[in-house]
Amino acid sequence: MFIPEKYRGKKALVIGAGKSGAACANLLAAEGFSVLLSDNKPRGRLTEKLKGLDARVKIETGGHAAAGRPGFGFAVKSPGLSSSSPLLSKLKRYGVPVFSEIETAMAFAGAGQFLAVTGTNGKTTTTLLLGEIMRRALAASRGKALVCGNVGVPAAAAAAGSGPRDAVVMEVSSYQLEDSSRLRPDAAALLNITPDHLEHHGGMAAYIAAKARVFRFQEAGDACVFNADDANCLRLAKRCRSRKLFFSSSKKGGRLNAWIGADRKIALRLGKIKTRLSPPPLPGRHNLENAMCAALMASSRGVKPAVIQAAFSAFRGVEHRIEPAGRINGMAFINDSKATNVESTLVALEALRGAGRKIWLILGGLDKGSPYSPLIPAITASVKAVLTIGAAAGKIEGELGAAVRVLRAGTLRGALSLALSEGKKGDTVLLSPACASFDQFRDFEDRGRRFKTLVRALKDRRGRL
Repeated sequence: MFIPEKYRGKKALVIGAGKSGAACANLLAAEGFSVLLSDNKPRGRLTEKLKGLDARVKIETGGHAAAGRPGFGFAVKSPGLSSSSPLLSKLKRYGVPVFSEIETAMAFAGAGQFLAVTGTNGKTTTTLLLGEIMRRALAASRGKALVCGNVGVPAAAAAAGSGPRDAVVMEVSSYQLEDSSRLRPDAAALLNITPDHLEHHGGMAAYIAAKARVFRFQEAGDACVFNADDANCLRLAKRCRSRKLFFSSSKKGGRLNAWIGADRKIALRLGKIKTRLSPPPLPGRHNLENAMCAALMASSRGVKPAVIQAAFSAFRGVEHRIEPAGRINGMAFINDSKATNVESTLVALEALRGAGRKIWLILGGLDKGSPYSPLIPAITASVKAVLTIGAAAGKIEGELGAAVRVLRAGTLRGALSLALSEGKKGDTVLLSPACASFDQFRDFEDRGRRFKTLVRALKDRRGRL
């Protein structure tokens, strides 16, 4: 556990100059620590990320020579750095404790509430929806909802400036959780657990263990929300010491605290609170689950149903998650770049399921070690052709080629060109890659924005819908 007072006067090492690393270096410098920010990328590739860096932070780029020397009191690592890296092995030999950016940020946070959302899929939508609920709930007391973490706003940039009237609403990934020695959210959530990031964690058991850290240090007065339809979540719930709340999109009543009624409204039961809520106007069963989870987390903190309903009614979704990107010649284009694993792509196909096989599905990118064969039933039901991009194209073709027509597009531009040349009015072109983006793009946001830019350019060139 990171206790600032224990390390005062000692030198801090921050490994990785990404968004969270730079924000953490700035926070530590502002708190009076001597900080070295070290990254193995050349300085030219970090220019944008280093623009807002505190002048007091020393920088090492192009390797970790200085970072690998003794003399540091503690280190904070990038969540993407493998725990088996040579640098971390050196630090371990020197007896240097290594912390995560999120637990470092929370050590300096003065927020009155800490809410943390994790799971394989749905984290961002749930976190942003919960943030909107808490923003409305705290407005009367002039408090703020600080949404941060894996949503793109570093915890160190948001949580550290919080006060007792505020709530930190954080999306936490398995990478961030595995690096955290102790986190204790007042309310936590485990949305679902399906295979993802196995190449990083080394297997499903380690991935599940990382997710379980979201509630590991909670106590009886805290709360954790679990998906009752997910076998891994139910198994982990048995190990949870805090108040357990369950939601389901397939069952009703019983031990559940939230479910979907016959009228398609969310039935909420939490102590004396019994109410029905109209869900946000978003497609797909997964968004009903996200809404139930957010509602239970907020309710566990005393938020009234009327506030939750107002947030639901105003919420319009998340960029890059089943996001309409335009229409060309009667064909719809959907940006689901945030689908970086197979399960997330399945969710998109389920949400867009209609009569006949009318979807041109763009798959591919950097493979994450999971099979693509689980997509076959959904593809058989609704996909006209798969258009592959990026490094995983060969593997995808090998696993899906017998079930569906697979065309090697190579790039997003190539995929759109193929879809427009062969598609018909009423078809849908869906970017839902089931892969990481780092082979061709900076991140999934870059991939999604590139897709939308290409669609706009093609639409303008054709001059008609």
